[in-house]
Amino acid sequence: MSNHAPTASTAAIQSNLADNINIAASDDLLAPSINSKIESADIPSEPDIDALLDNADEAAVTWVREQNGLAEVIDALATCGRVALDTEFIKRDTYYPRLALVQLNTGNHIYLLDAPQLQLTELWQALAKVDVAIWHACGEDLGIFYLLSGCPPLTNIFDTQIALSYLTGQLQMGYQQALDDQLDMHIDKEQSQSDWLQRPLSDEQEQYAIDDVRFLPALYLSLEYALKKQGLYDYVWADCQLYASDLYDAQHVEDNAMYLTMADYRYTSQQMAILQAVATWREELARSTNQPRTFVIKKQAVREIITEKPSNMRELAHKTTMHRSMLRLYGEELLKVINQAKNLHPAEYPDCLLPPYRSKNKVLSKAVQQAIDDQAEKTGVPDNVLMRKKWLGQLYEVIAFDKELSELPEGLKGWRNDWVMNTLIPVIKKHKTELQQGMGINVR
Repeated sequence: MSNHAPTASTAAIQSNLADNINIAASDDLLAPSINSKIESADIPSEPDIDALLDNADEAAVTWVREQNGLAEVIDALATCGRVALDTEFIKRDTYYPRLALVQLNTGNHIYLLDAPQLQLTELWQALAKVDVAIWHACGEDLGIFYLLSGCPPLTNIFDTQIALSYLTGQLQMGYQQALDDQLDMHIDKEQSQSDWLQRPLSDEQEQYAIDDVRFLPALYLSLEYALKKQGLYDYVWADCQLYASDLYDAQHVEDNAMYLTMADYRYTSQQMAILQAVATWREELARSTNQPRTFVIKKQAVREIITEKPSNMRELAHKTTMHRSMLRLYGEELLKVINQAKNLHPAEYPDCLLPPYRSKNKVLSKAVQQAIDDQAEKTGVPDNVLMRKKWLGQLYEVIAFDKELSELPEGLKGWRNDWVMNTLIPVIKKHKTELQQGMGINVR
């Protein structure tokens, strides 16, 4: 049995699925080079935080429960310039999220949209047209937006979590901490896992929903000032659009490519075939029955199937942790899927993943980290934001396997590109032999 050499397309799909920040960018999203001066708008005046918080407290709050009430919201979005958004939804026991509430803050007015009662097509279209759509940690929210709207990738996103990573080096700062740190404002987050489909909402739920967008405009203005003062705003804006594009791509992954989110470079090509078949089956069944993927079969059980390769119901029951109820319902069907994959001709196996770089010799790692540290100090961008681990691994693959530079991760094709091309790649190529040896490539 021979393992196929991984192709560039396999690596590209796998990287797009595995890394939320590795994104497909169009030319208009590429910000200026990191080595050039960013021509941002004039630095705004330092915001008066107390005044902003006072204005936030005075914002009117309107529930929109009937379709005719949506016209006021659409009109407000057409003129507000910036809007802060959040959503509440439930996805604990379904494949498709159930949108329960959409919160909008247009600056002086907060709207709570009773989503199950409304047809929101016009809203999605209007949100795509505003100048700046402000979110905090928008991953799940944009996933729902793309699922329900049918809109192309948004190009107006400002994610305050991404912005904060530039100022703090903390990649996943929560909204509560962000308000504490930036605005000295505390909010209660205890209602986050409550039942958002119940009506009426409790007073605590309604206050939670309001607070999730009440202070977002003030947080944005505070971050905008700090970022523009340090010359970082355009970098943040570019990364936000790249993230929005990545989230769009994640919503449009073919079922037969879902296996790459669970793939391991140690799997043989036959194991990759079994994984692809099982993951595709799981995805189709989860969607058709509207239940979470993990309700069908958990990742641990998938991994056990890959390693144990069960051939009958007894082996499937005793060698995996697949839930017994699902085993009774779908065990025979799953076995057919597994056995069909095992019986494929080796030429039909999917490619194996490329191995990561691993070496006890730290000369390359130290040289690369020094180049990253130097550029981080020069630009003021934290090193873990300047270069993601996933991007570095993909860059190593490009150099070690002599791929075209067009196969660089999209995150390294924007404002980071000049530095990557002129500084980082030469450093890596200087230690190419060590790199190839560390990736298991025989070097003569």
